[in-house]
Amino acid sequence: MSSMTLPSPIGPIIITVSGRTLESIRLCGTASEIVLIHHDDDPLLREAAAQLNAWFEHRLTEFDLPLAQCRSERGEALRGAISGIPYGDTASYGELARLASSGPRAIGQACRRNPFTIVVPCHRVIGAGQAIGYYSGGDGIITKRWLLDHEQRQS
Repeated sequence: MSSMTLPSPIGPIIITVSGRTLESIRLCGTASEIVLIHHDDDPLLREAAAQLNAWFEHRLTEFDLPLAQCRSERGEALRGAISGIPYGDTASYGELARLASSGPRAIGQACRRNPFTIVVPCHRVIGAGQAIGYYSGGDGIITKRWLLDHEQRQS
């Protein structure tokens, strides 16, 4: 496995690859103390970093990266539902549950376990009645609001 830390406006992002797939893109949060981890000059690491930087600069709205597969077909279906939310939009847990023939809790769990911050845009999943909901990445709801506001500024 190879990994690198990418500085970002919302805190360090740790990108990890294994072979030809991304294993994770994790947001550490602005309050985290982190030491720069091993940086391997892997082409996939460079591409993931380039796409994330382009997203932060409003030059990219959809990612094209080889993500590690989910452990189950259900996980892939839930990830697909979350990934289908267009840039700048939001969808509720309930709406996504209906699309994925699942339940809102399953969507919430998929978001909580999402190993691909920003790329699989669980920040776009909100509660009923436009409630901000929960966010497990970075500094939680503060980070989620920043990500949603960032996309709204461009869309």
